[in-house]
Amino acid sequence: MLKFGTGGWRAVIGDEFTKQNLQILAKAMADKMHAEGVAEEGIVIGHDRRFLANESVRWLAEVFAAEGIHTMIVNKACPTPVVMYYVQVHEMHYGLMVTASHNPAEYNGVKVFTYGGRDADLEQTADIEHYILKVTLPVCSKEYEAGIAEGIITEFSPVNEYIDSIIDDIDVQKIRNANLNIVLDPMYGVSETCIKTILITARCGVETIHGYHDPLFGGHMPAPDSDSMHDLRAYVISHHCDLGIATDGDADRIGIIDDTGRYLSPNDVIMLLDYYLVKHRGMHGPVVRNLCTSHMIDRMAKYLGQEVYEVPVGFKWISSKMDETHAVIGGESSGGLSVAGRIKGKDGVYAAALLVEMLAYEGKKMSVIYDELCSVVGRSYMAQHNYRFRTEHRDLFMKRIMEDREIPVFPYEIDHVSYMDGCKVYFKNGGWVSIRFSGTEPLLRVFAEMETQEQAEEICEICRQFLGIS
Repeated sequence: MLKFGTGGWRAVIGDEFTKQNLQILAKAMADKMHAEGVAEEGIVIGHDRRFLANESVRWLAEVFAAEGIHTMIVNKACPTPVVMYYVQVHEMHYGLMVTASHNPAEYNGVKVFTYGGRDADLEQTADIEHYILKVTLPVCSKEYEAGIAEGIITEFSPVNEYIDSIIDDIDVQKIRNANLNIVLDPMYGVSETCIKTILITARCGVETIHGYHDPLFGGHMPAPDSDSMHDLRAYVISHHCDLGIATDGDADRIGIIDDTGRYLSPNDVIMLLDYYLVKHRGMHGPVVRNLCTSHMIDRMAKYLGQEVYEVPVGFKWISSKMDETHAVIGGESSGGLSVAGRIKGKDGVYAAALLVEMLAYEGKKMSVIYDELCSVVGRSYMAQHNYRFRTEHRDLFMKRIMEDREIPVFPYEIDHVSYMDGCKVYFKNGGWVSIRFSGTEPLLRVFAEMETQEQAEEICEICRQFLGIS
């Protein structure tokens, strides 16, 4: 059965990600839409550059067409936030994006967006899974070309509308006056057209690396983390760029390299943008982060007079809590963030534009801005390790961690323990460690944040040995 995780449904191509399963998902969605009385408004579907993404869109559309649902297909690969923006602005109840985001190349998947342009929450995904159980085979479909001829399937491009909304939001003149040089690494994904158009409109010098289509993503995961940004770092240093920007495969996550070649993590980006939005844009409200995101953000929020809300992993939790609390910004350590007044989900393109605007307003190098803020809130260091496990071991780990609530013996005094999402141990020195199962891959994720990198690595190793993972 198709099961949804923290970022939609994802599966290995040719294993669970198959034409038949896509047809089952489309039929379940169509039945849900009919039952809710929203089928007449149609559905929008986009895709990124992953293997079989374009074909998958056609397979989905053929089922919706057979169900009499007008299906609007984005006519070329596009960022995930484009589809979310369209669903939100045009007040649609559903949209789909064929992508596995930052997963390895052998994966593909489907993200479901609901009214307001937000990720489907647990209630929605559980309902979709309920409809999936009711689907009988074979699933009826209408040939794609016949659907096009009848007008039940249409192809269109919402990209310009999305780009224009960002250009209207940022201070283009201020950026023009700054004469900035930016290098972009879309990681063989879909962000180049949008980000490059926005920055060139603002008269930035923009160069691109890894911009061509490669469904294998150069042999690496399309995730903007420190291990995957060596080429971007080298380009920034050798070409004396003001900033290096990387996005993941579907452009909803971001990572950056500052002018000195230093990698600034998504945690750092959230802290930087929170400071900028409050100090320069005059925004007011709390901050939302997930439980695996740096507590440096908490210290920045305290400095700015903001509250902080901690939520489980999965951006649906962040967007929901942002709505509830009228937060300024919400983000996660994996690179996704959202800003009040924009879409209700992750948007690496808009985050990139804001960072460039920040450089223009501050009139300083990014390295200087970052060091100045760290001198105010202090530095902490994070370690992250992903451990693969045999399927049969999952229940054992779940019992030990969540039922028996066993925890290792740590060399630091424990303040309290949370089981909101996996197990998170908070130390009295301000550090913490989180152990939880990935919602998108068969991995056990261990995150730790401490006063030094050595301490963070030490904590992760203690957890690994405690769980007996090789």
